Amino acid sequence: MENKADSARYRTFKEFYPFYLNEHSNAICRRLHFTGSSLIILFLLAAVVSGTWNLLWWIPVIGYGFAWIGHFFFEHNRPATFKYPLFSLLGDWVMFRDMLIGRVHW
Repeated sequence: MENKADSARYRTFKEFYPFYLNEHSNAICRRLHFTGSSLIILFLLAAVVSGTWNLLWWIPVIGYGFAWIGHFFFEHNRPATFKYPLFSLLGDWVMFRDMLIGRVHW
């Protein structure tokens, strides 16, 4: 059953981000997102430093893999990326930053 927040259409990221955080209320899910995002940064750096551009193929697998495990097994919801792909991608990185600076709890 879809709740009111799920059926809302967000016009701005500022409107979307509270919904995004609500969809990541489980700490393990947030930690898996953080791990995936950290690995994406490492793979990007490794590809640039080593010139091994084939590493870039792993970025979507790592990013979505960790996130989707968090949603399906711990959060028990459908990832926001299915409905809001661009806002969700931005939300991943804003939440990553917010976790780094302590605005979002681990």
